[in-house]
Amino acid sequence: MVPTDDGLIEVHVRGEGPLVVMLPSMGRGAADFDHLAADVAAAGYRVACPEPRGLGASAAPDREETLSTLAADVAAVITEIGGGPAVIVGHAYGNRIARMTATNHPEQVESLVLLACGGFIPVTDEMAVAMRTIFDPRNPPEARLDAVGRAFFAPGNDASVWAEGWFGKLARAQEQATVSTPVGDWWAGGTAPMLAVQPADDRLAVPANADALAEAVGDRVEVVVIPNAGHALLPEQPEAVAEAVIGWLGRLNNTYQQA
Repeated sequence: MVPTDDGLIEVHVRGEGPLVVMLPSMGRGAADFDHLAADVAAAGYRVACPEPRGLGASAAPDREETLSTLAADVAAVITEIGGGPAVIVGHAYGNRIARMTATNHPEQVESLVLLACGGFIPVTDEMAVAMRTIFDPRNPPEARLDAVGRAFFAPGNDASVWAEGWFGKLARAQEQATVSTPVGDWWAGGTAPMLAVQPADDRLAVPANADALAEAVGDRVEVVVIPNAGHALLPEQPEAVAEAVIGWLGRLNNTYQQA
C-alpha cells in the first residue's frame, strides 16, 4: 500500500531487479497484466502493478482527475517502492499516464513501453458507440460482449476473455482527465526513450498513431507491430508482447552497462 495525500494506492509487486511499473487500459484493473507481469518478473525484474483509484484497495480521491494527478500517483508509487527510475509500461489509456509521468517527473522514468498507443488520431463514431455500449451496464451482456469484440479484438480472436472487468465509474474519471489535458502536454513523453508495441488490427488506437509518434520524436521511439491483435493486445498475443517488452528491457540494460 502506497500512501499519498489523496489516500492509499494498492500495488501488486512481484519479482526482484530493476523496477517496471505497469498501467492498465481505460476502465480496467491491474489484473490485465497478470501474464505479462509474471513473464517480466521471471526475466529478472521487479514488477509493480498499481490498481487504479477506486478499484481494489486504492482510494478514490475527492478531486477532479487530470493526467497530471494520475502521473503524480505513478511517481509516488516509484518513490515508495524504490529502485527507480523505472520503466513504465502503459497499455492503451495507460500509455497517456505513462507519457504524462515522463513529462512531469522525468527523474523517475528510465523509458516507456507503449502498448496500443493512441490519443492523436480521433476514434471513429462507430468505435465511440462501441465504447459507450461496453461501459453501460444497462445493456445486455451479449451486446456488451459484441462491442468488446468489435472495439478491442482482431477478427476471429476470442473476446469472451474480456467479457468482465469493465468499470464505468473509473472510465468516466479517466475520460475527465483526458479532456482536461491537451494532447500536446503528454504526447512526446518528455525525453524518455520509448518502445511502441502496435497491434496491427487496432481499431481504437489505429496504427497511424504510432506513425505520428515516430514522426514527432524520431529515433527516440522504436515501433514493433504485432500481427493478429487488436486494442486488447495483452490477451490476444501474450507471448509476442512479452518477447517485445523483455527484449526492450534487455537492450536498455545493455546500453546503460556499455555507457
